[in-house]
Amino acid sequence: MDHQHLSTLLWREHELLDLLLFKAEEKQYLILTGKTRWLPRIAHEIEVVLDQLRGLEIERAAATEQIAGRLGLDANPSLRQLADAAPEPWADLYTKHHEALLVLVTELRSLSDANRELVEGGLAAIGDALLAARMPSAGTYTHSGRQAGNAYRAVTLDGAM
Repeated sequence: MDHQHLSTLLWREHELLDLLLFKAEEKQYLILTGKTRWLPRIAHEIEVVLDQLRGLEIERAAATEQIAGRLGLDANPSLRQLADAAPEPWADLYTKHHEALLVLVTELRSLSDANRELVEGGLAAIGDALLAARMPSAGTYTHSGRQAGNAYRAVTLDGAM
């Protein structure tokens, strides 16, 4: 294995992380628009991309180990360590890969956290609505402060629900 092969694997990882970011944004769109029917499908698509990333990570680790051995590095070096020890132009290329991958992973974490909060907020709203539906309403009151009949009680509906 050589530097070119490792660089190709890093480009593939970049593409898969970019695809994962796209899928996470699709998921966010589905959550925000209430199109929950498609959430299982997007979850499956995300899992497929994650499986591809796991396989690629194993291949990348093997390529990195081989190059690290030739460069005199310890086992399992980081991409940053590899970039510091590699000859030019590979050092510069590995540094750029490292920076690009960090940006993608940061964006993915942020979007994943936002999606998790949206889902948890939606579940909390559903729970609150179910709880409110089970609890008897206090009804309305007349101008004298007495409880009016519950024939027409006030109800608030959340349009986003």
